[in-house]
Amino acid sequence: MKYIVESMIAAACLIAAGSASAVDMPPLAKRYACNACHAIEGKGVGPAWIEVSRTYKGIATYTYRGKEYPLQEGLVMKVSKGGAGNWGTMPMPGNGTVVKEPEIRELVQFILGLAK
Repeated sequence: MKYIVESMIAAACLIAAGSASAVDMPPLAKRYACNACHAIEGKGVGPAWIEVSRTYKGIATYTYRGKEYPLQEGLVMKVSKGGAGNWGTMPMPGNGTVVKEPEIRELVQFILGLAK
């Protein structure tokens, strides 16, 4: 019986290890439920953060609502105020009433740093 339990635990650990991303979702993203729509890898309701990072790697500016901003500033506004059209038809709701700007900035920096 002990052998069966140990085998089951080992199998569960292997499954969990195989499905784990090389980078974990930061606690800040979990606290604000960003992971309800986003994952580090793999599209959900919203784009995978690794794809966002790869898309903007080497890009200096971001156009938000017709105006050009430095990349990080524009993305902070997008996360804060919301928008649609960059990654499909599903709009991203604004998060600025719940998440404070310094926290949004921290998450944007995290996302942009994913692409190596």
